[in-house]
Amino acid sequence: MTHSLVRVEHVMGMAVSLDLDDDRPMPDLERLADGVFAWLRTVDEIFSTYRPESEISRLARGELRREECAPEVGEVLDRCAELWDETDGYFDINAGGRLDPSGYVKGWAVQRACDRLLEAGSANHCLNAGGDIFVRGAPLGREKWRVGIRHPWEAMSVAWVLEVTDTAVATSGTYERGLHVVDPFTGRPVNDLRSVTVVGPELGTADAYATAALAMGRAGIDWLAALPGHESAVVTESGEALRSDNLPVAANPEASGRR
Repeated sequence: MTHSLVRVEHVMGMAVSLDLDDDRPMPDLERLADGVFAWLRTVDEIFSTYRPESEISRLARGELRREECAPEVGEVLDRCAELWDETDGYFDINAGGRLDPSGYVKGWAVQRACDRLLEAGSANHCLNAGGDIFVRGAPLGREKWRVGIRHPWEAMSVAWVLEVTDTAVATSGTYERGLHVVDPFTGRPVNDLRSVTVVGPELGTADAYATAALAMGRAGIDWLAALPGHESAVVTESGEALRSDNLPVAANPEASGRR
């Protein structure tokens, strides 16, 4: 018998929601959920730039050497260096004047949690951390998950509804945190794009690509269009709504779905 578990916890400074739909007893689903949120809390302890005692904060202040940090720190920094190259320098974890890999860490942490769920036998799940989402399989009674992309001006509305499976959906925007993304070449916050969503196979990369495109301004629209293996949707500050031809938009967006 398939059971469904939905849990929401506040971790990493945001509400994180987990949906599990699997053919296993409810106590097993509860244990899987416990593992997901324990992992996310560990990531926050290591990488939070708001915690002065975190390893990433101590590394930034020169109190720790990289080799003294948890192995995950080296893994993240190495991937961020690759992403800097892949984005022509627009994904820069030092753009704000201090070491801050947050634009990759959240997506990476969610992806890693979902990979652990798969290893534990969970074939159908959705993990959403502040709009960065990875889905696998499908919920009970459906073939795919339905993911709503928040309208960048109307908090209770969606701009698009996607139908996806085994897919990452990452959104970066200015509508909640203000102009927090900096153009690393000018040092100034960017405001040409209001919202950027990237759909791809792996969430950490999709998250970084969305951040990089936001930093590029309008040039990010063409850059996204040329990304192999990824689809995208953009809302500009002037109100234009643009999306790639193969974005997996639901045929019936008015129907209710999980976000």
